[in-house]
Amino acid sequence: MKAMLSFTLAVALTGICFSQEIKDRRENQQDRIANGVASGQLTAGETAKLEKQETKINREIARDRAANGGNLTNTQKAQINKQLNRESARIYMKKHNAVTGPH
Repeated sequence: MKAMLSFTLAVALTGICFSQEIKDRRENQQDRIANGVASGQLTAGETAKLEKQETKINREIARDRAANGGNLTNTQKAQINKQLNRESARIYMKKHNAVTGPH
């Protein structure tokens, strides 16, 4: 009985940690976009495209959670992580290209 309770608690804590990690990553990426706008590294068009993709990811997370009682499956977590990795790379590439916006 104790072993099952410990396992259940560990699984719940892992889910909470992953949810916090997703939240932290999304906030970090929003900060990176805002810093790119402030520094002039991102144009209005680049920013709009990045924000649109961020919104798409956020909606997908909300839909997935709604479909699973507020939780994400391991497959969904892996997919979201992959999407966040791609979005992070897009942010980097757009901030470091030769195109700049107004300061």
